[in-house]
This record gives sequence, C-alpha cells and structure tokens, in this order.
Amino acid sequence: MAQRILALAAEEAPERLQEALQSLGEGELGDMVTRQALKGRETAALLRGIFKGSPCSQRSGVLRRLQVYKHCVPLVESGDLHLGKVSEIIGLLMLEARQLPGHALAELAILFVDVIKGGNLSNGKSLELFSTVLTALASSKESLAYGKGELNGEEFKKQLINTLCSSKYVPFCQLHHALVRLKISQDIPLSAEELQFVVEKVLRMFSKLDLQEIPPLVYQLLLLSAKGSKKTVLEGIIVFFNQLDKRQKEEQRVPQSVDLEVATMPLDQLRHVEGTVILHIVSVINLDQDLGEELIRHLKTEQQKDPGKALCPFSVALLLSVAVKHRLQEQIFDFLKTSITRSCKDLQFLQASKFLQDLFPQQYDVTTVILEVVKNSAFGWDHVTQGLVDLGFSLMESYEPKKPFGGKAADTTYGLSKMPAQQACRLGASILLETFKVHEPIRSDILEQVLNRVLTKAASPVSHFIDLLSNIVVSAPLVLQTSSSKVTETFDNLSFLPIDTVQGLLRAVQPLLKVSMSVRDSLILVLQKAIFSRQLDARKAAVAGFLLLLRNFKILGSLSSSQCSQVIGATQVQADVHACYNSAANEAFCLEILGSLRRCLSQQADVRLMLYEGFYDVLRRNSQLASSIMETLLSQIKQYYLPQPDLLPPLKLEGCIMAQGDQIFLQEPLAHLLCCIQHCLAWYKSTVHLCQGAEDDEEEEDVGFEQNFEEMLESVTRRMIKSELEDFELDKSADFSLSSGVGVKNNIYAIQVMGICEVLIEYNFNIGNFSKNKFEDVLGLFTCYNKLSEILKEKAGKNKSTLGNKTARSFLSMGFVSTLLTALFRDNAQGHEESLAVLRSSTEFLRYAVSVALQKVQQLEETGQTDGPDGQNPEKMFQNLCKITRVLLWRYTSIPTVVEESGKKKGKSISLLCLEGLLRIFNTVQQLYAARIPQFLQALDITDGDAEETDINVTEKAAFQIRQFQRSLVNQFSSAEDDFNSKETQSLITVLSTLSKLLDPASQQFLQFLTWTVKICKENALEDIACCKGLLSLLFSLHVLYKSPVSLLRELAQDIHACLGDIDQDIEVESRSHFAIVNAKTAAPTVCLLVLGQADKVLEEVDWLIKKLTSLGADTSEDSSQASNQTQALEKGVILQLGTLLTVYHELVQTALPAGSCVDTLLRSLSKTYAILTSLIKHYIQACRSTSNTIPGRLEKLVKLSGSHLTPQCYSFITYVQNIHSESLSFVEEKKKKKKKEDEAAAVSTVMAKVLRETKPIPNLIFAIEQYEKFLIHLSKKSKVNLMQYMKLSTSRDFRINASMLDSALQEHNTEDAENEPDNEQSSTAEQPDENQEPKKKRRRKK
Repeated sequence: MAQRILALAAEEAPERLQEALQSLGEGELGDMVTRQALKGRETAALLRGIFKGSPCSQRSGVLRRLQVYKHCVPLVESGDLHLGKVSEIIGLLMLEARQLPGHALAELAILFVDVIKGGNLSNGKSLELFSTVLTALASSKESLAYGKGELNGEEFKKQLINTLCSSKYVPFCQLHHALVRLKISQDIPLSAEELQFVVEKVLRMFSKLDLQEIPPLVYQLLLLSAKGSKKTVLEGIIVFFNQLDKRQKEEQRVPQSVDLEVATMPLDQLRHVEGTVILHIVSVINLDQDLGEELIRHLKTEQQKDPGKALCPFSVALLLSVAVKHRLQEQIFDFLKTSITRSCKDLQFLQASKFLQDLFPQQYDVTTVILEVVKNSAFGWDHVTQGLVDLGFSLMESYEPKKPFGGKAADTTYGLSKMPAQQACRLGASILLETFKVHEPIRSDILEQVLNRVLTKAASPVSHFIDLLSNIVVSAPLVLQTSSSKVTETFDNLSFLPIDTVQGLLRAVQPLLKVSMSVRDSLILVLQKAIFSRQLDARKAAVAGFLLLLRNFKILGSLSSSQCSQVIGATQVQADVHACYNSAANEAFCLEILGSLRRCLSQQADVRLMLYEGFYDVLRRNSQLASSIMETLLSQIKQYYLPQPDLLPPLKLEGCIMAQGDQIFLQEPLAHLLCCIQHCLAWYKSTVHLCQGAEDDEEEEDVGFEQNFEEMLESVTRRMIKSELEDFELDKSADFSLSSGVGVKNNIYAIQVMGICEVLIEYNFNIGNFSKNKFEDVLGLFTCYNKLSEILKEKAGKNKSTLGNKTARSFLSMGFVSTLLTALFRDNAQGHEESLAVLRSSTEFLRYAVSVALQKVQQLEETGQTDGPDGQNPEKMFQNLCKITRVLLWRYTSIPTVVEESGKKKGKSISLLCLEGLLRIFNTVQQLYAARIPQFLQALDITDGDAEETDINVTEKAAFQIRQFQRSLVNQFSSAEDDFNSKETQSLITVLSTLSKLLDPASQQFLQFLTWTVKICKENALEDIACCKGLLSLLFSLHVLYKSPVSLLRELAQDIHACLGDIDQDIEVESRSHFAIVNAKTAAPTVCLLVLGQADKVLEEVDWLIKKLTSLGADTSEDSSQASNQTQALEKGVILQLGTLLTVYHELVQTALPAGSCVDTLLRSLSKTYAILTSLIKHYIQACRSTSNTIPGRLEKLVKLSGSHLTPQCYSFITYVQNIHSESLSFVEEKKKKKKKEDEAAAVSTVMAKVLRETKPIPNLIFAIEQYEKFLIHLSKKSKVNLMQYMKLSTSRDFRINASMLDSALQEHNTEDAENEPDNEQSSTAEQPDENQEPKKKRRRKK
C-alpha cells in the first residue's frame, strides 16, 4: 500500500491518491508509516504523499493530517528510529504544520502538553515541532474553543504556556527537556509578560533540581534573555548561588546539621557548579554585550539598597570574570573600587558611633568577600584569576601611599590603616599575595608585574610593592628561581633607583641570593660597577648591597646570634643545603667584598656614613669578620687621632672637612666613625668573654686592636674633658650662620664635637661598672656637650632663618637610653648609690637623658626605626620602649611638676618632658605595635610582671594607667591659679584621650571614665582655651561610643545661651548651668564651635541614615516585612536625632553670639539642617507615592517643632546678624571722620569685605528654609495632612518693614505736625537728609 501511495503521489493524480488514502483505516495508516520509518526507506516521500492527498480544504484531509501528527510524535520519541530519520520526519512535519487550520493546531498543541505532562518524552526531539505549532497557533485568527468559551490563537497559546508552567505534576526532568527545547527555538513569539512568567517559573525550580542539572538550564535561560527579562535572569541566578553559599557557610559553622538538604551539598561540587555557571554567563555576554551592561547596572542598583546582596562572593567572581573583556573592564573596576572604599568608609562611620551601631548590628565588609573569592578560586576558577590580579594591581596603584617612602616606615606596613584609601591599597596587596599562594601558573606574572612597578615607579612611593614582594618571597622563596632572569634584569637598574628602594628590594629578594649562585654573582658584578659610578646614589646602593651580602653569608665558626632580626624559614635552609654551602668559599667571598668596601672609605661622607652604620650589624651576624672589620676601623681612625697624650684637642677636626670653591663639606663623619668603633668594640668584648674557650693564638692576634681601641678611647675621653671650646676654634662669639663658609665649618665642627662627646658618654658609662670616677668623666663630657648645645640654641634663636633650631640627632643608642634612664631614676642598689649621685646631682644631665629618650621615640614614631645598633629590630625596640615607659611613668607620677618647678631654671621641667615622652610612646605603640599592646601594658604593671600573657585584660590594664593620669589632672585643677600649668594639662588630656582608645566601649571601665569626664567638665570652671577644647573633644569622643551626644549638646547649648545672653536684650535668660567649663571666656568661640562641629557630625550620620532609608524604601524584595521593620527603626532614630538637634539650634539661634566664626558656622550649620530636613520630607513623599501609608505622628511633631522652635528664631537671628554688621559699618563711618583721607578707603573696604563674607551664608539659609517649606506643601498634598499649619510666614527679606518702629515714627510725626504747623516748611527740610540717608545705608548693606 505504501508503494501504491508513493506511485500515485509521483503520477500527480490527486483524486486517486485521496481515494486510496480514504480506503485506509486509522490504524492502518499509522502502521504503514511506522513500517516505512523502521525500514528507513522513503519515509519522507510517503509522508509528503499522505499530505498531498489530504488537502486542508477538506475536513477529512485535516483529520488525516492530525492522525499522522499524533502518530509521528510518539514514534520519534520512542527511540526506535535513527536520529537522522527523526530529524527528517520532524523537519517535514514542521514544514507542513503551518498549513493546518487553527482548531487542528490547538488540538495538536493540547496533545503535546499532555505528552509532556505525562512524562512520555525520551529524547525531546518532537519539541522542535511543538515550538512551530505554538508559533503557527499564535498567528491564527480563528476563534478556538477553550473550556466553555472561545479564545483567539494568541490567547490560546498563552493559556497553554500557563498550563505547562503551572502544572504541579510535571516530572522535573521532563519539564527541563521542555524548557530546553523552548529556549532553543528562537521563533516562539513570547510577549514580555509570558517571558517573565517562564523565567520566574524556571528560577523557582532551581532549588528543587540537582546541582549538576543547573548549569545547562542557566545557559538556556541566558539565551532566552536575549528577548528580554535580562535583569530577572541575572538577579535570580545571583540570589540563588548567594543563598547556597550562605547555607554552605552555616553548615561549616555548625557541622552537625539536622537539615539533610544542606548536609548533602559537597563544597567542591558547589564551587565547580558555580565556576561552570560563571563560564556560561561570560560566554553569553561575549555574544550579547547588553547582558554585560545589564549585569553592571543591576549590581549598581542593588548595591545602593543592600551591598551584602549585590556583592557576594559569586557576583564578585562573576564581575571579575567578565572584566577580562576590555570593553567592560574599566566600568567593573571603577564599580568595585567605589564599592570597596564606600564599604571601608561605612565601616569607619559605624565604628565611630554607638547610635549607628545599634541601628546596624550587622556590618557588611566587602574586603572579606573579595578575599573569599580568592579562596574559592582554588576550585579551578582559572577564569577569575586574571581579574583578581588586575583588580589587585589597580587597587594598589589607585590608592598608593602619598608620603615619600622612608626606610621601613610606610603607612601600609604597620598597625591597622585608618584611612579607607590605605585599607583599599592593603586589600590590593592581600588579593595579590593570596592569589599568588593559591594559583601556581600565574605566579611568575605577578612577580614580574611587581618588579616592573618597583622599577618604573621609582619617583613615587613603592613601599607597598616592596612589602608585597617581600611577602611573596617569604611565602614561596624557591619560586623566584624560575624567575631569576627577571630578578637579574632588575639588578641591572639598581644604580638608577633611590637608595631606600634599593635597600627594600635587596632585603626582599635576599633569600634568593642563598638559593641561586648565578643571581648572587650577577648582583656582585652590578654592585662592583656601581661602586665606581659617578652618581652618589649608585655608590650608596653598592654599599647597601655589599653590607646585605656580608650580613647573610656566614663564615663557618661565626656565632649564631639570637638578636638576628632576619628570620630564615625552613625552605630557605633547605635551599642552602642544595646550594652546596661552602664555608671556605664564603670566607673568600666576604673578604673580597670587604676589600671593595675599604675603597669606599675614601669617598663622600654619605657613603662612609652608610658603612659605619652597617658594620655593627655585619659583625653581629658574621663574627668571623671581626678582626678584618676592626682593623679597617682602626686604620681609619688613626688618620684623625693625635697620639701625643698632652695635645688638645685629641682629634684632627680640620681633616674631616673639604672645601670646594667657596663651599665647605663634611668629608669624614668622625662622630659616626667613633660611634661605630664604640659599638663594635662593646659587642666584640662581650662576645670574647662568652667564648673564653677560643684558641690562644687567635686571642693574642686580636688583643692588639682591642687594646689599641681602649687606650685610644681612654685618651680621647681624658683630653676631651680638658679641652675648651677655643681648642676646637669654637666659642660664643663664633659665626654659626649657614650663609657663610666659616659658619658652615663651625656648625660641622660643633655637631662633630657634640657627637663625639655623646659617643664617649655611652662608652664610659658602659665600661664604668658604676665607678664614681667614670661617672665624673661622663659628667665632664656632658659639660662640653652642653656648652656647645646652648651656644647653638642661642644662635638659632637669634637667626630664625637658619636650620640650626632643629636639635641635632643624638648619637646615644636606644638600648643605652633605656639603661641610662633606669639607672638614673630607678636604680636603688646600695653599691651604686654613691656613683649615681654624681650624675643625679646635675639636673641638666637628667633633663638631657629624658629629652634624648623623647627624640628617639619621635624618630621611631615617624620612621619605624632608630639610629644605632638594633635600631631596625622591632623586638629590641619594643623591649626598650617598655623599659623607657616604666621609668618615665614612675618619674612623672612620683615627682609632681609643681614640686620640681620651684627650683627650675629655663627650659621645660623633667616631669613635663616625661609626660611628653609618655604621650609619644602611647601613640607609637598603638601605631607600630598594635598587636602587642597587651604585652606593653603588662610590662608597665610592675606588681605582676611575671603573669602569663594569655590572661591579659587590656581594658583593665589601660584603666589602671588612666587612673594614674586622672589623679594628676585632678591635682592640676585643684591647684592654685599660679601653679596651674596649661601645657601639662593639655598633655594630660591628650594622654587620657590616647589611652581611652584601648578601653572596650562596652566595659564598665569605659563608662566610669566617661562619667568622670562629664563630672570634670561640670565642676571645673576652666578658663584656659586650649585645655577646654581638649577636654570637650575627649568628652565628645567618649560619648559617641556610648550613645548619641544630642542630649549633651542640648545642655551645652543652653549653657552657651545663658552665658552670652539673648539676641533680644530685654529678655533675661534663665541661668541653668550644667557645665562649669562653659563660661564667659570659653563659651564663644571655643565651646560654641565645638558644639556646632559635633552637631555637624550628627547631621552627617542622619544624612547617611536617610540615604540608607531611601535605598531600603526602593527595595521591593520578598523580605519586605523585615525591611519595613528596619525602616521604621531608622525613621524613628532619624526623627529623634533631628528633634533633639532642633532644640540645640533653638538655643543657639537665640544666643547673642559675637560676629565672626561662630555666626558664620551657625548659619552654615542651619542651612545643612534644613537641607537634611528636606531630604527626610522627600523620603516621605516617595514613601507616600509607593504605598498608601500615612505619615507617622512623630514626623508631624518634628515639623511642628521646626515651625515653632526654629524657623521664626532663624529669621530673628538673621535680623540680629544684619544689625551687628550694620553697627560695625556705622562704627567704621564714625572712625573715618576722625582719620586721614588715605586711611579711609582701606578701613571701609576691609570692613565691607568682612561683612560680605560673613553675610554670604544668609541667602543660602533662606533658600534652604524655603525649599523645606516647598516640599512640606508637596507632602501635605500627598498625605492629606496639613503640615503647613505649623509654619509661619517668613519675615526676613531684602525689603522689610518693622511694624512697631513704623507706628512709633508715625505717631511722632503726627504730634510734630499738630504742634508746629507754622514750621511745616522747616520740618520738611529737616527731614530731607534722613530720607536721603536711609537708602544709602540700605544700598551699602546690600553690597
């Protein structure tokens, strides 16, 4: 029969073909098609024949076609046919489907829906036909029966899609197939609503599907998004994976999870699925750029509402993957950088205010999210790594440190960075370091980029890059071997880099020098060339490099020093073994370097200085070089030492300077040379005593230079004490100006002599072993030092242009300063008493010892290191700081300043110097040693010095120290007026302020300190401006961490009002003195400006909250109830803050403030207040638009308060301000009549400029008030509540009439008219000048 149909179809005989087909039953037709399809022969031809004999114009033809379709759909889904045959059949059926009438298409579509719902699809091939049927159905104009009614084709299609998506009984895998095919078919005409409906349905399915099934479904969704609903698709995907991440974290936090759904989600599987989904999104964005734009737009909008939802680990990883496409990179990085700095600022803002912390208990930190992305990227997310690296470098370059790089003291190195820019820079470094650790393939790229930046950014600060390089090397030292060529290339440019960069770079790559001999050799070649360079910086770089090599290549037999600051890890030690560690080779190598360095001793002072400062560290680390170094130093000092025992002075100072033309330079830093000798000798002697078992011949060989040095230093000491200033060609009458050659020479001589004295003081004290004679020598040397110091100070005082007013850096080492102070103030040993009495008898020497300690701490604070031995060793510096602090603290608390000042000469008292030192130390410890604050406080507590470190309570220890300073401050306040020391009081307040940062704001100690501060402010009528400012600033800084300071501000404002009086002189202000600190001397401008400053900070917080409110209001997510609760809490907080602030301003605008800064600041602050009130009103207008909510009662109260207590008073205050300015103008006019003509113009113009400047904020304030009232009218209309009933009409304008004055003037005029009718003419002429004069005054005020 099949052959007959094929033949009839070929003969073009339609009638016979129709007859043949009609003779077949329904079952026969289907069997025939099945047999032909299974044979695989001419199936398409048979189907074409059947369709040819079944015209759609006949009902029987349509029914036959439907039979074929109904039979073919199960046939192709059965899996019995070859795929090629299936495609052929489906293609033909799709072609013919468009000819079917509407009712047939509808029947066919219903069949498909039933098949899908029944789960009878095996390969889903027939769904391509379903999409064609739906397309044809949508274009059908027929009315089709649906249920009891009729629908057109488009509506029928919508109902089918709705049925398909809404069915609860669809097996998920089948619906998955259905939707996949739906998405493949780009021809299905879906409206925007249908598309949204389908997308939302699929997104809801995600949570019920297996993780592995999600990526293909996401891909099809993304393809479908080309038609629309991009935002919904992206948002759904991001929210879904964000929730999965949160659940995963929760599971890790609580391992024994009861929820089986959570427990059955392996971390690696989740990360791999996320990675695949991100790849799908990136690939679709490559095809559809609009999707990328939509992603950025969506995240920007979300970030305004809820940063935690917008920037989660998944979305950040997605952004970084998309950022590889250069067209979007700039937008994405700008968005991420803005988000990071905003997050840091918000965190800073929250941490500074308890009021905000209560409203936002959960603080979102984007930095932790980004570092989590780095951690997640270890699961094969290679597509994210390039974005991470680019972001890291972009952050480091955008927010690099601004101040010049000085040694190790970079902003990014120590402590927690406070500024958002510094935190962003540090985050960039952390991203790069963590990425370097996690991803091996990208390591060489990161290293190369870091080295490139160190070279190319030499002019700007590169400390942050050098720190990163150092951390990279420490994390994986052997990785550098693969990039050794790049490091060698960097070495070639060493001579062109600044010395600080060279030192940092060499320190960072130092482990590589132990691993790779080739790198070491190339460095030596570079350094040897640099030693003979014409550039001074290149020679200094060579010295720095050689010293580093000497420190790190130990010769066998060198003592291992526990003082070493450079720690070498296990990997590096292992590397040494592989590198054939050869002691003999090292010895030859080190001696060769020493030979090169000896040549530097004939170069400029700067080069020699570096050598002298570096030799001690080399000796300490490589003790076998001792004899070579000591011999070198001995031969160098002999050039300047005069051995004759009676010759004064003992050293040839003229050999230390060099003249070039008319300029004088220092050639030999003799004091530094002597300092180096002293430290090296001290170390050598202590080492020799430790190693008495050394060989005899070596001892005999070395004793020569040791004895030489001791005799030399003894002789120099004796003769320096005997020397007069004239022996050094210096005396009081000598010229010390830096403008003349003689003056420069004298300055150099003076500094050298002072330095030599200091070196000898340290030497003699150390070897003296508390001998009285030695301490007398120390005092004799100090006398010589002090004479010169006084002369230099005196000369500097006379000539302010000289640089001499800066105190020369002390040559005493930090370790010695701590030893000396301890001996002077805390040594109670019986045997030491007599000798120490010699030094203690000199107040000048005691003051000198404390001032040097102060100088050392200042240097440590500014640069992170000090001069002298162990100056770069943080551990030693910390120990010395603890010792110094203990002594200074004891000295200050034991001997009050008042006792000391009675016999004091010029200069600061020792107690005051101790206090300044303590202040600097507390700052330095918080800045440099934040992590070691518990140990620091423990060290200060002498009572339990041996307590375990684990149970140190920082708050308790800090509170104990605070109590000591509180007592001192109370003593100051209770002392007689003559004994009150303003400088000391200021320092005490600053110390208390610094220590208060160590208290936990939630602790009882913090509350006690706050209560005490309030009490001090209330009870002490302090008239010292600076102290008052410090005390109130302390009060505010404490109060904001406890609760909002608005009520405190209100009390202070009332006190200011009572103290200064009212703008209306007839009103007597009720005296309610809360704070005695507010008095006639301090009320204005000091307290007033501080109150306004704090009020501005509260306004900033309120403004920030209103912005948060606006973003929350725009959020229409599922968590609307939670959002509305938070919104209500925020609104309540904002209104309460503003309400209390209005009462503060209510007091201040009625206060008779003096013209100047107070008035100006108050007017600006009022403008800001009205602007923020306007923002709040705008928020409620928006809220009324989006919902039908009525405005809360508390807002109505706030508006009423502003209308009754602020706006009218503001206008009165404006009038007051204009009056005081017009008075000052009239005062000038009166004065100018008495002055000469040439002075008139200048005086008038000065006052006019001042008046113009101070009245400038008035129009801005009036505009702000009017804007507020304008939006109040809008809100009144929206909310149907008349808010304007509380606002009075404004009175202050350019033109105004004072009604009371007008009435009195008219009455006077009438009485005059009645009494003097005959003199009417006279009176009119008398009034003429007044009429002419008034407009003049008005014009002048307007200028």
